Amino acid sequence: QVRLVESGGGLVQPGGSLRLSCSNSGSIFSPYAMSWYRQAPGKQRELVATAGPSTTYADSVKGRFTISRSNADNTVYLQMNSLKPDDTAVYYCNFQKRTNSRTLDYWGQGTQVTVSS
Repeated sequence: QVRLVESGGGLVQPGGSLRLSCSNSGSIFSPYAMSWYRQAPGKQRELVATAGPSTTYADSVKGRFTISRSNADNTVYLQMNSLKPDDTAVYYCNFQKRTNSRTLDYWGQGTQVTVSS
């Protein structure tokens, strides 16, 4: 069973930095893609960044956030710099597994990031 565990969230002032981590503590596999999503109160969950065959970012975080992955450790990171109040949300990691016949998505439990003075 896959079990994704996130860490690194918290309260930070505008302009500050945080680093999120997400590790698979269950059944290990090699994800096709590792991603971070976020969901702010009253809003839909949105894709923040993906580390897969290519690396992509939401326009709102380009130049400020950096995603990286360690296949050996089955871990994905999100370095967040120059944080803004609009970055406040619950952040979720996602590991995606693809086979010839289907795609499976695994999710972490979420970690709260609050940017406020």
